[in-house]
Amino acid sequence: MSKCIVIGVTGGIAAYKACEVVSALRKKGHEIHVIMTKNATEFVSPLTFETLSANRVSVDTFDRNFEYNVQHVSLAHKADVFAIVPCSANVLAKVAHGLADDMLTTTFLACDCQKLLCPAMNTKMLENPITQDNLKICHGYGMEILASGDGFLACGDIGKGRLANVEVIVDAIEMLAAKKPSNHKRILISSGATKEYLDPIRYITNPSSGKTGRQWAKIAYNLGYDVTLVTGETSFEDLPFIKTIKITNAKQMFTEIKACSFEQDIIVMSAAVADFTCNKAENKIKKDGEALDLHLEPTQDILKYLGENKRPGQILIGYAMETKDLIANAQEKLVKKNCDYIIANTISDENKGFKADDNEVVIISKENVEKLPKMSKENIARCVLEKCEREKRCY
Repeated sequence: MSKCIVIGVTGGIAAYKACEVVSALRKKGHEIHVIMTKNATEFVSPLTFETLSANRVSVDTFDRNFEYNVQHVSLAHKADVFAIVPCSANVLAKVAHGLADDMLTTTFLACDCQKLLCPAMNTKMLENPITQDNLKICHGYGMEILASGDGFLACGDIGKGRLANVEVIVDAIEMLAAKKPSNHKRILISSGATKEYLDPIRYITNPSSGKTGRQWAKIAYNLGYDVTLVTGETSFEDLPFIKTIKITNAKQMFTEIKACSFEQDIIVMSAAVADFTCNKAENKIKKDGEALDLHLEPTQDILKYLGENKRPGQILIGYAMETKDLIANAQEKLVKKNCDYIIANTISDENKGFKADDNEVVIISKENVEKLPKMSKENIARCVLEKCEREKRCY
């Protein structure tokens, strides 16, 4: 759904990355308005942002070349999210204390929408206690803050202060734009593949990309859930605003999930957890021309444990990836693991399931078998959560 997003751009070398943010958001169909400080125009031309956003860029509070409408008020009324990308130490100090001396800070103060600050500055400036206090003040007023990254800075220093990655900023803005008020419910989601090491450099795994769990986490956050994501290694940046616990193997995943499972209202086991593990060799296993026999032991069945220890009112959702007899095998799993729902799919199509953005699934409960058409993993997660809210109102 298209949202109105205001991007504030302040003076700093990272201002060029705001161009990528604006471009990405517009491609997703959002209405984008850009406000720049005068210092920001020294790094990027307003014309660049006007071209990318298809809207006039505001800089001067007293610019008379626009139609009669108090601009900082009109944008404040329209905005669903106001993000400052990058947010300099100077502008951070202004917004922390309600100073409004230009178009950007004036509009920011007039907005009552979701607000996001993306700090980018020299390491010493960021670490200065005054800056840290200003960040705390802004957070205390309900503004969301994306932590700066580590790395080589334009000034030559190495350390914290880099602007967060563009992908993370875009995710954060979209999540804030879609976010509903808290429903005071907790959801735990497992994601990605586990790795069972044979020796220091070889392991058993599977092709899971973690996309399914990632989309579950985004949708659950947008619907107002308090989200915990337990995930194996993926190629994605961590989702903003989501408590993320990273694991490597099935044993670690079981330990982390067990520790916080009882307090959850919904648990979604979308991770592709290894069924077998082995004793890891201390050194690399050498090839000597002979066949290698591996002794594999079953891993802890996390879904079964959760089903056996499910508290009253808790909803447990499992996944079933099958190569044959999809419905029958999934229904059997539903009963054996004491799940409320099983989301079943096959590996018959490389454009669905593992690594793909879309999937075609069957939602199975004790009462019903519902086949969904091929759709994005994001929409599948939304469909199942909405189904939970319709059918399982006891939680």
